[in-house]
Amino acid sequence: MIEPIMANPELLFSSENQISIQQIDDPMFQSNNVFVSILREDLLHKEVSGNKFRKLKYNLIEATKQHKNTLLTYGGAFSNHIAATAKAGQICGYNTIGIIRGEELGIDLNKTLQQNATLRLAYDCGMRFYFVSRSDYREKNSASFRESLKQKFGDFYEIPEGGTNHLAVKGCAEILNENTAEYDYIMCPVGTGGTIAGIINGSLPHQKVIGFPALKGDFLDNEIKKYTQKQNWELIKDYNFGGYAKFNSELISFINNFKVNHKIQLDPIYTGKMMYGLIDLISNSYFSKNTRILAVHTGGLQGIAGINNRLQKAGKPTIK
Repeated sequence: MIEPIMANPELLFSSENQISIQQIDDPMFQSNNVFVSILREDLLHKEVSGNKFRKLKYNLIEATKQHKNTLLTYGGAFSNHIAATAKAGQICGYNTIGIIRGEELGIDLNKTLQQNATLRLAYDCGMRFYFVSRSDYREKNSASFRESLKQKFGDFYEIPEGGTNHLAVKGCAEILNENTAEYDYIMCPVGTGGTIAGIINGSLPHQKVIGFPALKGDFLDNEIKKYTQKQNWELIKDYNFGGYAKFNSELISFINNFKVNHKIQLDPIYTGKMMYGLIDLISNSYFSKNTRILAVHTGGLQGIAGINNRLQKAGKPTIK
């Protein structure tokens, strides 16, 4: 049984820095008469950055209200959410447990930690891992699976895979504020749908929210509708590069060129696909003249090390 400790979410969330909005100057934008800026949510916190900071905020506050000092959550081997939850737990004083997809990763934990920067960060932050098979992982929402976790770990506060629930959406609604009111379109990468749902809820009547899913499938529309009643949004599904965590040399080259030209690091899972899609839309005159566009940088940069490891093993160019 894990010993209870005193956790305090204010250690992380008491003071939120004013997020900068960075204008992107590009001849192609000028020729199409559009204005593009990036909301630098990635600068919120070094390890608990972007949408993960927003999603965890009210969940950790609720955990403390319930007198829960242990956080339990789920994710894959390169999950931004796993890393962020572990770091938030370390800062605020929560015990953390990660249910990790892929039981083979637990056979030789030392080897896994040497090869996987995401899990190494989480482990160094004190997260306790429980590796399960992919078939068992698919049953994680079943009553029997959850009961087995309670038997194994005792009392805990559960946060869903990817961090999305009503409290996460509440936090993500705070991404937009009076400083973003001037924009006509808000762009957002989409994973589990919680971040874009919050952004939609926080948007103004004149704004349209466009999401770029990082994975294939039509289930996201219904997921988003669980958390918002607004209709001012659309998912553009043409830029997932084959699905979640899939990418090609063209996307890697785009990310590297974007960093050289604009001094902003993107990742190939979420923000790289969003910006690639946005720029392609602009080049094809998707937006009317004088449109003001704000792209939300949701963070997720910690996973680049693991992706570069995969690319190096395959003898392919890496993310610079």
